[in-house]
Amino acid sequence: MQNSQPPTQQSGIPENKAAFDAQGHRGCRGLMPENTIPAMLKAMDLGVHTLEMDISFSKDLQAFLSHEPFFNHEISTQPNGQYIKEEEEKKYNMYQMDYDSIIRYDVGLKPHPRFPQQEKIKAIKPLLSDLFLAVKKYAAAKNYPTPYFNIETKTLPATDLIYHPAPAQFVELLMKVIQENQMEAYTTIQSFDFRTLQYLHQHYPAMATAMLIEADDGRTFQAQIDALGFIPTIYSPAYALVNEALITECHQKGIKIIPWTVNDKTTIEKLKAMGVDGLISDYPNLYHE
Repeated sequence: MQNSQPPTQQSGIPENKAAFDAQGHRGCRGLMPENTIPAMLKAMDLGVHTLEMDISFSKDLQAFLSHEPFFNHEISTQPNGQYIKEEEEKKYNMYQMDYDSIIRYDVGLKPHPRFPQQEKIKAIKPLLSDLFLAVKKYAAAKNYPTPYFNIETKTLPATDLIYHPAPAQFVELLMKVIQENQMEAYTTIQSFDFRTLQYLHQHYPAMATAMLIEADDGRTFQAQIDALGFIPTIYSPAYALVNEALITECHQKGIKIIPWTVNDKTTIEKLKAMGVDGLISDYPNLYHE
């Protein structure tokens, strides 16, 4: 059934959030071009609860979906039809390009070397605002529930103002799009860069947050929480770090644990049985097979 009103929130978690949160990584990267509207709509057809995605900014400060702030050679075709080469990809810095130039590049036709099942279609890096509109329209047409959005802030201290806005501006620009589309109650903001989460917690405390943790982080769970400085809504580690003790620690603090990125059925079932609150996968079709 279509949600007519945004769900109420408690500690950043909507009341009608699914008990197990099946998330589609970059939409459904294993099946469709990543971070594109077709990938998100396909993920909805596959029954995901949450659409996971990444945000970058153009020179004219438009928020659009992209894992890198440059045109990744694995997926990018220039306007002249030539593929972008690995050694030159970082020259295509989208933070130094207006959005109307960015959409001249295709990110759906080049065969992906690591995802051979991926359907090849013409695709662009869409504005976040256009994605919100497309998802709402698709949900209404298909009588799907409105999905949730897990949005990653792509920032690093070393690349502030080179490849992206500094954290405060990044969050303010992102929140403006989320608020204009009335999607606050449906959105979690995640990051490896704790600076964006800390700014968000200070200025937008009602927003759900997810702390992303790399496989080689090395710190204890408590040290990571101490570094963040507050209790996030979600703890999202590389799946290899997950064990029953970590799940228990999260739940004792009232934190949901949603590991990334799990791409085989056996591991999905193992982690579900251990008691994780959700998973992120490039192949969301595996949740139901």
